[in-house]
Order: sequence, then C-alpha cells, then structure tokens
Amino acid sequence: MEFSFGAEDEAFRTRARAWLAEHLTDEFAAVRGRGGPGSEHEGGAGRRAWERELGRGGWIGIGWDAPEGAYGNRRATLTQQVVWAEEYARVRAPGRYGHIGENLLAPTLLAHGSEEQKAEFLPPIARGDALWCQGYSEPGAGSDLAGLRTAAVRDGDTYRISGQKVWTSLAHEADWCFVLARTEAGSRGHKGLSFLLVPMDQPGRIEVRPIRQLTGTSEFNEVFFDGAHARVAHVVGGEGNGWRVAMGLLGFERGVSTLVQQIGFAEELAGVVREAVASGAADDPVLRDRLVRQWAELRVMRWNALRTLGGSGAGDGGAPSVAKLLWGGWHQRLGELAMAVRGAGATVGPVDWSPEAPYELDALQRLFLFTRADTIYGGSDEIQRNIIAERVLGLPREPR
Repeated sequence: MEFSFGAEDEAFRTRARAWLAEHLTDEFAAVRGRGGPGSEHEGGAGRRAWERELGRGGWIGIGWDAPEGAYGNRRATLTQQVVWAEEYARVRAPGRYGHIGENLLAPTLLAHGSEEQKAEFLPPIARGDALWCQGYSEPGAGSDLAGLRTAAVRDGDTYRISGQKVWTSLAHEADWCFVLARTEAGSRGHKGLSFLLVPMDQPGRIEVRPIRQLTGTSEFNEVFFDGAHARVAHVVGGEGNGWRVAMGLLGFERGVSTLVQQIGFAEELAGVVREAVASGAADDPVLRDRLVRQWAELRVMRWNALRTLGGSGAGDGGAPSVAKLLWGGWHQRLGELAMAVRGAGATVGPVDWSPEAPYELDALQRLFLFTRADTIYGGSDEIQRNIIAERVLGLPREPR
C-alpha cells in the first residue's frame, strides 16, 4: 500500500511536537521513559497525572470512530495517529496508563455499546480520569476463553458475579473492569457469555492479589469476584452476545496500537544495537547477522500492519493472529539477543548484591525476563496457529 506523510500530517506533527515540548516538563519530566514493559510499576502517581494532562490537551481518543469532540476527544487520520505515536516515542513520554480504556474498551463501545453507555463511559476516558482493566483470562481458561467459568447471575437490575480472573494488568490501579462472564446457567463454549462493565471499588466483593514475576515486579494480578455487582444497563451488546463483543475487542487490540507498539520495539532494538557497538559484540559476524535480522523482521511487521490497516488483507479473519505471532516471537528473540550481546555479564548484578538487598534489574535484563511471556499472554502461539489453521485455512479442528 501507499503510506506516506503529507503536508497536513507534517503540520499535525509540528503541533504534537510543540505540545509535548511544552507539557512534558516540571513534574512530568521525572516520569519520562518510565512505565514500559517490565517496569509498569514505575512512576505511578506521576503517570496517572500525565493521563489527565493528555486529556486536557485532547490527545486521548484521537483514533476513535466518532465525530470530532463528540466525547471530548479530537479526531485524527490513520497517518496522524502514527505521527502522534512517533513523536510520543521520540521524546520518551511516559508509558500509558490509559491504554486499555482508550484503545480497547472505547472502540468496543463505539461499535457495540448503547448511546447511554457511550455517553457515560467515553468522556471520563477522554479526560484521563477513568482507568480500566480487562477481565478475560482465568485459571484453566487463558487463551481458550470459551472455557471460562466466571458466572454472573441476574438479580433484578443487577448481576452478581462470582469467579476468578488472572493475568489482569492494572487491576490494582483500575477504576473499572470489563468482564467476560457466563450469564446463562449450564451454557458451554462460546454460548451464554456476556460482556459486563464492573466497578472495581467494591470492598469485600472484589479482591485483587498481585502476581510477582521474574522481574520482581507485579504488573499482573489475580482478581476474585465474590458477589460483585454489575448493572444490567452495563451489559455491552446485550445479554448472551459476549463472545461477539469480546472477539471484536481483540481485533481493536491488534489495530493501530500495533504500530504504536512497534515504535517502542524500534527504540528497544536501538538500545541493543548501541550496547553491541559499545561492547564490541557487533564485531562478531554471527551476532551482527542476528541484529540485522531483527531489524529486517521489524520492517516486515510494520509493512504487514500497514497493509492490514490499509484494507489489503483486513478482511482476513486471521490477520490479528498473524500480527500476534509475528510480534510475540520477535520481541522474545530480541530479549535473547540482548543477553547474547551482553555476554556472561548479563547474568550478574552489582558486586554488593545480597539476598537481603536484591539488585535492581537494568533495562536489558528486564527486557529478557519480561519477554519470556510474550508468546503466551494476549493469546498463546498455539492458539493463534489453531485460529489460522481452522478458521482461515479450513483445516480439520484440533482433537479436544
């Protein structure tokens, strides 16, 4: 596809660059570069304040399929959204706290929600006031969402939710959670599921337990629902239509945000290259070949994403799964390459390390440890290959 920046895009870039230069100062300068993969725990209060600053500037929801200003957001073309992402990455602006609400829930509400739901939930997201988390995966039903067991029983104009979710990013910070639950007793598989919007501030009914990871941090959580309430008016797409809504959301998850993600990947790759040059590892022809291969594969991912977003292949039901397979494996290999570039020194910390005072991981060590999960979370490689094989290529289903 033809993808280039025109005069209007460059004018938009100038405005975005000027706004970031003016506002990413003082208190916000301290959270520059904070909150990336493996370090989402960093700069919490400052990054939450930054979300509100973005909201005041009208920079949240620029890709929503809604009229300019309908919910407090400005409107931007696809190329302008990429421009904003490039400028945001260029100045090392803080990792976004509001990604789940802005890029996952909001497009889903615009596609499947009622007018009342849009009016209630979209403006707080656009202001940076409301943080969301995603209640999909469960123990025993991670990538295979159809096996979930969390139940929601109707009680008048509310549902009472009981069950457990796991690997829930930002649950310890979120104000709301969109929960996929079984609202039809005795239903199995894709049937009988509903997509519920659940307030997280329910002491005694919702418990959040952080999960400590290899990096020593706790970005993910277990969430336990014990009779938690959700209003009937907060069922998106109607009762029993949860699977259709949930699958629509996963398509948004791997849309424009994929390009934004790749800009971050490029920054990480550049850091590994700098390390290789500084240490002399780039003189090794094998490592040099791996570095070049990582760069080439990242370019392929970019063009595949642009091809899909531009309409060529967009109707292919396997496009989201292809994108996940590409970036998950690529990012994991980048972590491995970072350790190969560093050599044996990658496995040790400062000389004063002790079990009582464990050392802080550096950026490359966090990259390696965090990326071990890349081929699992967000839909494991096995599940993505099954989707492509069965739903796109029409191959026989895997024996269950």
